[in-house]
Order: sequence, then structure tokens, then C-alpha cells
Amino acid sequence: MERPNILFITLDQFRADSLSCAGHGVVKTPHLDMLAAHGVRFASHYSQAAPCSPGRAALYTGTYMMSNRVVANGTPLDERFDNVALAARRQGYDPVLFGYTDQGVDPRIVTQVNDPRLFTYESILPGFRDVLHLPEPALAWLQWLNELGYNEVGDTYYELARENERPSQHSITTFLTNTFLQWLNGEETSKPWFAHLSFLRPHPPFVAAGEWAKAYDPAECADPVGVPENRHWLHDVLLQHEATKAPETRSEIQQVKTQYYGNISHVDEQLGRIFDELKRRGEWENTVVVIASDHGEQLGDQGLLNKAGFFEASYHIGCIVRVPQFNAAHGNVVNEFTENIDIFPTLCEVMGEAIPIQCDGMSLRSFLNNETPVRWRDAATYEWDWRDILIGIHPERDAYQWPYDRRLEESHLTVRRSREYAYVHFGDGTWLCFALGIDPTWHTTTNDPEIVLREAQAMLTWRANHAERTLTGMLLRDGGIGRLPAGFSSE
Repeated sequence: MERPNILFITLDQFRADSLSCAGHGVVKTPHLDMLAAHGVRFASHYSQAAPCSPGRAALYTGTYMMSNRVVANGTPLDERFDNVALAARRQGYDPVLFGYTDQGVDPRIVTQVNDPRLFTYESILPGFRDVLHLPEPALAWLQWLNELGYNEVGDTYYELARENERPSQHSITTFLTNTFLQWLNGEETSKPWFAHLSFLRPHPPFVAAGEWAKAYDPAECADPVGVPENRHWLHDVLLQHEATKAPETRSEIQQVKTQYYGNISHVDEQLGRIFDELKRRGEWENTVVVIASDHGEQLGDQGLLNKAGFFEASYHIGCIVRVPQFNAAHGNVVNEFTENIDIFPTLCEVMGEAIPIQCDGMSLRSFLNNETPVRWRDAATYEWDWRDILIGIHPERDAYQWPYDRRLEESHLTVRRSREYAYVHFGDGTWLCFALGIDPTWHTTTNDPEIVLREAQAMLTWRANHAERTLTGMLLRDGGIGRLPAGFSSE
């Protein structure tokens, strides 16, 4: 295989179970199913954080939130972190972006106080060249709608909420696909190429485009997981919040599901166009394809919508990887716990780039090559932080001034999700332990001291094993011993 093209695709807010090849009884995803049959589907794959910026920071840098510290939409990404685009650039690729990466610039490198990057969390990840940047307000798509003859085009959310009124050929999903295919067949395409397609859908609003808005029957949609009677106070807060509470009636939530599934099938249709074009161009067998998401979607489970809290519906996501030369594994379904932080080191190996020492994740190459890893994790770990609603509130009343005040760190939780349990540890020292082996609905907790101690100790060990280590693997004595950071040069 010659040096491969890299097609790195994210579907925003894409649940792991919303694939027909995963056994979903309603949603149809024939092109994703085809990719899974000719690649590897990771069935127990988890995002490391929510919402978008924290989830994508982990995905792009291969680091946990506790390492990269992007805790909210708007938290800057520290310039010191390597990422998938910079690694690709070192290997001679020109990484191009179609969509968005939702990463805030490190303000310490900005020289102008009125630099627009200081007022948005939707800057472009360093290393990417944007061919089509679609942050809010997705001006390029809105301009295209104007050119198509739609009068009085409103803001992005308004137009997304009206996608059912227009043919799907005019959707934001089709627009991104069209732009990529034009670039692919244009004069600017380098050989080999690296393209990141960041699709907005199936992210809300829950309105599908054109015919996809009526593709699914609400009566066929299964009821969501119900709300437990005994709830943590944070769950109660989310049940009352406008952005996270699910509709109150069954008919309303079933309608939400039809639109969510319609958006997924529409993206699937557009992926089919892309896969067909790669085959037509003779590039299918030389293109590595990665499908992932930044986080999941509650979709009514536990009474919630969107992504928040500790339930795994917000973090358990779809992931398919196809590396053409590793065909012995094609069609495999991996049930080991894999994480978004594994994507960056995997792509490094595919590109022939050294895996940066910063990476908390592990390459998926063994699974892709139909081999058993020497060692692997026995649980998935993810984090959620809600300090963004507290920053700047009543600073004059603070008993302790920055940097001594650690109260914001209490607005944080970490989840260790093993086969049998989900241990949730809060920043204030409290905890929950869900007995998922006997009740996968997240309704049943256990206070068994032996179980809780074991899970808490495992989380503490996880933290110890993933502490900052950029320079910890070498010793400045006897001429220098051990591992050097990626990119290190003594010249």
C-alpha cells in the first residue's frame, strides 16, 4: 500500500446504538454498515468528555480532560499540546478541514486585544487549513441558500430548524459533502491528502432535512430508558434545565427520535456519495477512513436530552475504522473498551509518525490487524465539568482569591465504566456506584463497601497512570537516558 489518504469523519452527537449493523431496530445506515463490513466496528467506544470543545480536545490531542484541561465550550486549548493535524503536517500532509473543530485559541499567543479568536470557542485546531469553516453562524451555507433563491434567510439555528421545509439536497449536510467532493476533484488536492469532515448532524435541532423528516414512523421508535425514582441532586437539576430536560409526552419524544434517526440516515446517504467517489477515483483501497463523534446523545434516556451528566448515553458513541491493508480484521466487531483518545495515536501509526508522549490513548492497530493487544484497559473513563455556569459569578464575595480558590474544581465528575459497574466520583468527594451488570438502565446503585472500594481504587490507579509525563521518561545524567519527547532535537 502506498502512503494512504486519511479521511477523518465526525458525526456530532452520534450514539453508539444508532446503527443498523449494531442491531438498531429502526434507523437504517447502509453505507456505515458497508464500512463496518469492510473495516472494524468498535462497539464499546467512548468519548472522554462533553460538550463539543472538551470532547474534541480529547479526540484531537489524545488526552483526557484531566490532562488537557479543556473543561467547557470556551476553555482555551493550551498551545503546548500536539494534535492530529500537526502530526499529519509533520508527515508531509496538508490537513484540510470541512466543518469545525470547536477549539478556543490559547490567549497567551494572541497579540491583539481585539483579535476575534478571543471571543469564540469555535476557532480552528492548529495545523488545519480550512477549506470550509462552518462555525456558528455557518455563513457559507446561509449564503448558498440565498444563492439558491431562498429569501429572508435567518440565523443558523432558525434555518436548521426549517430543514424539513427544503429538499435534503439543500441541507447543511449536503452542502458540506458537495464542497468536499468539489475539493477532491479540484486542482488543489494534494497527493496523498488528509481531510477532516466534521458533520454537524445528528446534532440538534431535532429536525431532519427534506424527505428524511418523514422517513421514520414514531410508532416504531422504542421508548427511552425511564427516570429512576431515587436520583442524585445533579440528575434533578438536569431534569429541570431547559437545555437537558426531555419532552414530557411519549409522542413528543418519539417525534424527536424520528428526526434524530432521519439526520443520521441523511448523513449516511452523503457518506455513500463520498465512498462511491473514492471508488470511482480508484482511491478506496488507499484511503484510511475513521468515523467517530465528539460525544453522544441522551435521546430521552433517564428523562434527558442532549449531553450532560454521568449517564453513558452522553458518551457511548459510534466508531468505525477502515485501514485497507489490514484486511484480516475486516468485518470484526471489537467489544473491548476503546476511547476517543485512541484515535490520534492510531492515525500516527497509520501515517508513520511517532506517537507523542502526551497521549493518554493507545493505538488501535492490534485490533485493526486482527491481533490481541499485549495489554488493554478493562474500563472506559470519561469526565464532565459544569463550572462554566459559575465562572465570573460574584467574584467580590469569594473568601479566597485566585489561584487559591479551588471551589470550581468541585463542579466536576469522573466516571469509570467497567463491565459490571459505573463508579462516579465528584469533585466534592461524594460518589455514586451503579450496578450495571444487574441493571443496565442506570437505575440501581450499590453501597457495597468492597465493590465501591475496588472501583474507587481503580480510578485512583487510572489517575496515577495518566499523570503528565512529557519529560518524566528521561534522566539528565550519564549522557541522558530514556525516552525523548516527540519532536525533540538537540540542535
